[in-house]
Amino acid sequence: MNGIDGLKKKIGMGAFLLLLPASLLLHPVSAFQKVIKPGKKEVQAVNSDLETEERPGLNDEPEAGPNHLPELKLNDRHRNVSVSRSGVDRRNVYLLAQVIEGEAADEPYKGKVAVGAVIVNRTESGDFPNTIPGVVYETDAFESVSNGQYTRPLSEESLQAAVAALDGQDPTGGCLYFWNPATATSPWVWSRPIVTQIGRHVFAH
Repeated sequence: MNGIDGLKKKIGMGAFLLLLPASLLLHPVSAFQKVIKPGKKEVQAVNSDLETEERPGLNDEPEAGPNHLPELKLNDRHRNVSVSRSGVDRRNVYLLAQVIEGEAADEPYKGKVAVGAVIVNRTESGDFPNTIPGVVYETDAFESVSNGQYTRPLSEESLQAAVAALDGQDPTGGCLYFWNPATATSPWVWSRPIVTQIGRHVFAH
């Protein structure tokens, strides 16, 4: 009996060894997937990271630019303003606001409007170009344009001041020049008749 039992055990062991490779051949994919397939939580974590990188934050603000300006309703008395069914040329407003920011970032709101008014007044004078870009980009006309400071990020106040200046507000009374008396060194600019001072700038004809 012992011999028969031993023979049965050997036959059973042999059959097991023969069937084992067959089972691996029939189901290799599922076994392989268990090794390399990440768990559900890992997949969710990866997808969540990708969505976070692709989507801007809820509190992100758009960059300032001509396409992000508020609705503008300006009068059309200024020759430099391009008025159509869609309203004023928003790029003129944005450029004017840039120079206001560059020249008067630390000035009070009234001083910002005054700087914008000087630029608008120049467009209506025969001594200067009759467009905002023409006045702004005249050689050495504005220090902030010459040194690149006018490209700094815009403040809401400078945008509002640009709109106000283009809409006809002029605290200077028609002035064509402004400068900071604490830093100005040009003898010519001091020859201009000063009309008023707003903040740290004086304004002249």
